[in-house]
Amino acid sequence: MKQFIINKQPVIKRKEEADIISCQQSVLRTLAYFDIFHYPLNAEEIRIFADTEMPDPLFTTCLQQLQEEDIVFAHHEFYSLQNNPLLVHRRRRGNERAAQLLLKAERIGRFLYQFPFVRAVGISGSLSKNFADEKADIDFFIITSANRLWIARTFMHLFKKLTYLAGRQHFYCMNYYIDEKAMLLEEKNIFTAIELKTLLPVSGEKIMQQFFGANKWTDQWLPLCDFRLQQRKDPSRSWFKQCTEWLLSNRVANQLENYLFKITTRRWEKKAAQGKRNRKGQALGLITGKHFAKSNSGSFQEKILLQYEQRLSLIKEREHSSSFIVSSAT
Repeated sequence: MKQFIINKQPVIKRKEEADIISCQQSVLRTLAYFDIFHYPLNAEEIRIFADTEMPDPLFTTCLQQLQEEDIVFAHHEFYSLQNNPLLVHRRRRGNERAAQLLLKAERIGRFLYQFPFVRAVGISGSLSKNFADEKADIDFFIITSANRLWIARTFMHLFKKLTYLAGRQHFYCMNYYIDEKAMLLEEKNIFTAIELKTLLPVSGEKIMQQFFGANKWTDQWLPLCDFRLQQRKDPSRSWFKQCTEWLLSNRVANQLENYLFKITTRRWEKKAAQGKRNRKGQALGLITGKHFAKSNSGSFQEKILLQYEQRLSLIKEREHSSSFIVSSAT
């Protein structure tokens, strides 16, 4: 990216100049995050995922100036920090795949809702952002009844073992579990905020709304991006779900829950120690607690946050060295 230069001539009022600079910074921070994934954004997406409101014509002026200085590049209706038109082709292909895969993901999500003690299911990962590459998985975020997470997870992962026989295991990536006692997520950062704001609910509408309400802190990062709404009514609870929950609502089930938590934690610690990897070559990892279980393949979140900070540092270096341009054309 080229360096930014402030026009020292008093061409515009100080407040207008400050507004343009603030807008430019917000646009660059937004594009910098999605640049990690080589994913260009259209103008509306930039505004939705920005950390500050950018009304017209200010937003249009900012984008135009950033393009004139070859800081932001436009190809068709998409904007990126990379001057690479192939990224647009990649995105469009990924959007097309996602449109087909989302139909399957919704059916699977509503099926997973029928497992005992599952209270809500949402589609997460790249698919929730309407993108799927050739090796795309279907990732799910699951909320369970309080103190029944490990029983629910065990039922679901025993079923997943069967999907390996048909080579469909990548359609059932249940990567993140919480129960009703862990609605407020501890990790409060840009990565988690975007994951929550793009989470696509498919079942358990009431519980999912409670979850979103408990995580309103995401508005600090994405004040203009709304949580997504469930499009279909919840399916009726199956007899299997109802009967199993009745049978496992006692003190013996409490002991079973604790046992499954401990044995699963030990098993995943052993996998990590052995350096086992998934089909994408990422180191296997599972972070566990009494009320949550989340995949940590290859310390993915930590890597994304590090890359984001590196991009922000480059932006700040240019800002401090010569700041942002305010074109005399304005």
